[in-house]
Amino acid sequence: MKKILIVEDDLLVADIYRNKFAGEGFRVETASDGQAGLDSLRRFQPDAMILDLMLPKISGVDLMKRVRADATFRELPIIVFSNTYLTSMIQEAWKAGATKCLSKTSCSPKQLLDIVRTALSANCPRAESTPAEAAARAAASTEDSTAQTEAQFQAELRKTFVGGLPATFTSLRALLQGIIKAEHEKSRLRDMAEMYRLIRSLTSSAGLTGLTYLAQVADGLEALLKELQEKPANINASTLRTVALAIDFLAVLFENPDAVEKKNLAPVNVLVVDDEAISRRAMAYALERARLKSLSVGDPQTGYNLLAQNRFDLVFLDVDMPGMNGFELCAKLRELPMHKKTPVIFVTGLNDFENRAHSMMSGGNDMIGKPFLFIELAVKALVYMLRERLALAPR
Repeated sequence: MKKILIVEDDLLVADIYRNKFAGEGFRVETASDGQAGLDSLRRFQPDAMILDLMLPKISGVDLMKRVRADATFRELPIIVFSNTYLTSMIQEAWKAGATKCLSKTSCSPKQLLDIVRTALSANCPRAESTPAEAAARAAASTEDSTAQTEAQFQAELRKTFVGGLPATFTSLRALLQGIIKAEHEKSRLRDMAEMYRLIRSLTSSAGLTGLTYLAQVADGLEALLKELQEKPANINASTLRTVALAIDFLAVLFENPDAVEKKNLAPVNVLVVDDEAISRRAMAYALERARLKSLSVGDPQTGYNLLAQNRFDLVFLDVDMPGMNGFELCAKLRELPMHKKTPVIFVTGLNDFENRAHSMMSGGNDMIGKPFLFIELAVKALVYMLRERLALAPR
């Protein structure tokens, strides 16, 4: 019987995968932090390891480096589970010796099972099968039966998950208020850490249950909260507005997740108008992290001409531009039939109350302060894009 070690600090997720793999004829052990994972590895001697990157005590990347340094485990298949937006950490995971890197938001339990089986087959092509493994493969070969079982498994998970969403949202709202009103840095960071923990669990659970849009937003918010935890100086009015926006949108997605999942979205067109080349490149990079392609121009008149001739789903505008400032451009684009309701987000260093009020009066939807975090802009874009495309009104 093949042995699988799952190193995952979300106990609910770890338990679900343990039961899934055990039901398929594997012997499974779990560990809730990097040090426990290392200890289990040496004692349990698994045939494959499923590894989260964000772990207490020893990170997933550091754990892999230690594993690969041991000749006994140099060829051990290591399947990494990660947040989509942790690009630098994923690159480190590949360098450390990951066999496969997967996103928690888009990989179902069945897909993970198939990937582990493939990795085990590649690692031991001539290994003889135990009766339990042979039975598991025979069951997997019956596609209709497997699909039906998987659908039932996911439906049961979704029912349990959705049932707990109202309480999760209530907790997130309370934590956000605590962060906003905190008088001491220690209490603010404590609430931020708890919010990060809840959102991280939400990302994994939504991905497990096939709620892809909910998982996508939670995934981005998780990465933003991680960055704010690591760099508290970035906790400001702009980033907190973005956190609040994402939580409010998650609440909308909570209300009817099954109906939302039935909608298929067409490719999105994003326009960026900013006279600073560095700022344009930064915004384009941030949008790429949210898997959104953009067109960037430096001249506001050129931007207006593009808007007059083409439909865009989302527009980012600088404010302080020569010839026509962002407020004027926004007011003009609102006169175009195609863009009366297109979300417009200002990205500017002019982030005071007067300019925020002016942005709304000119027809803007939101504002991000410069210098901005890449992940903040990605989360903001993701929320507005999905809200518009899914036709979901804010609460």
